[in-house]
Amino acid sequence: MPALQTPHQALSSLWATLGGAPAALDAVTLTGTEPVLPSSFAVGTAAQASIAAAALAACEVGVLRGGPPQQVRVDMHHAAAEFRSERYLRIHGEPPADPWDRIAGFYRTGSGGGVRVHTNFPHHRDGILRLLGCEYDKAAVARALLERDAVEFETLASDAGLCVAALRSMAEWDALPQARAVAGLPVLSVTRIDASPVRPLQPLPAGARPLHGLRVLDLTRVVAGPVAGRTLAAHGADVMLVTAAHLPAIDTLVVDTGRGKRSAQLDLRTPAGREALQALVRQADVFLQGYRPGGLAALGFGPDALARLRPGIVCASLTAYGPIGPWARRRGFDSLVQTASGFNVAEAEAAGSTEPRPLPAQALDHASGYLLAFGIARALARRATEGGSWHVQVSLAQTAHWLRGLGRVPGGLAAPDPSLDDVRGLLEESDSGFGRLLAVRHAGQLERTPPTWTRPAVPLGSHRPVWTDQ
Repeated sequence: MPALQTPHQALSSLWATLGGAPAALDAVTLTGTEPVLPSSFAVGTAAQASIAAAALAACEVGVLRGGPPQQVRVDMHHAAAEFRSERYLRIHGEPPADPWDRIAGFYRTGSGGGVRVHTNFPHHRDGILRLLGCEYDKAAVARALLERDAVEFETLASDAGLCVAALRSMAEWDALPQARAVAGLPVLSVTRIDASPVRPLQPLPAGARPLHGLRVLDLTRVVAGPVAGRTLAAHGADVMLVTAAHLPAIDTLVVDTGRGKRSAQLDLRTPAGREALQALVRQADVFLQGYRPGGLAALGFGPDALARLRPGIVCASLTAYGPIGPWARRRGFDSLVQTASGFNVAEAEAAGSTEPRPLPAQALDHASGYLLAFGIARALARRATEGGSWHVQVSLAQTAHWLRGLGRVPGGLAAPDPSLDDVRGLLEESDSGFGRLLAVRHAGQLERTPPTWTRPAVPLGSHRPVWTDQ
């Protein structure tokens, strides 16, 4: 078992992974100590280090644009609250509807195994029900799965493009070829796509946030990708969320992660939709996407095609299980990767329980979001100094491997589970297209240009798909 890392050690390792100068870390102050959430894993450290990395990288972009150096401050309690931002969201003082579908969750299977099914999107739910041949009822699903083998059903569902994970211990996960592939990768990567020339960053207006005016196309849904876009917006980027009317969405997450963004809709199945996206790309700095592996590339929006369309662009890709290995094209979500990679079993064992125990936050999702923002900011800096178009790659499984490597927190499961009242001092009120919001402020605090969201969260498709002010 690895020794428990300090937050400074975790941040230093992240910073070194992408070639950051060690001296830059002198500008960072990290406060608070583990445990801050009830877990045997260093979830607070992961939150603090990933948010700090994104904030520090944004500051470095600001300095390249003529802005002043800044001190970065991240408190662990605040960072942990932001890792659970969707839990603390209130609309007109009330919690939003439960985002989980009624048959989503963990089920026992034959021979003592178990699977977690993710059915929050209707087509995933309907596909699971077809495979099981049962009605839309949790008890019916439970009966049907008792007749199945966990790994066989996981494979069957995954081959059908559905979202299921068999319950594994960490030792069982480590024995899989996919785990070995992920273990050989860094926590994230930033690679150069082409030899396009240096594109200097526009000077910052006085008092502007570090990413002011940089244009980000955000083609992501659910948590990790949208958190990345929300983070870039907090530091000044002009972020446009691009979805489509026919794609399902989770309303609670749209509200929470939509802060700071424009919201447009394009149907990429049509020539007109693809042409409109191409027009946006030609004026963009960043293209962030979390579609199924290969999905956008098949429509002409893979990294190489984007670099030809917009030399110097920073592409960022999020996947579930990593860019290589036999599961590279498998779909997944945070809860599934936790289940497959052993976290649920490890937490249960630490609690002395036989029932799978999830982490106290969608920690893989949130950490991956901040790591994406970190990688994007570092790529923007390299574009400005070295030239080139760049590809940032993050996966939930790589993030899981990183979290595991941070070590275990003795007695961490005994930590209190912070309530809304416990974190009320970390929340802010704002108007939105959904009503009056109470939501978590961004934890990556900068000395001179505090992060903020100048655009309110709005319903999907509220803006036209153009960059001009609306």
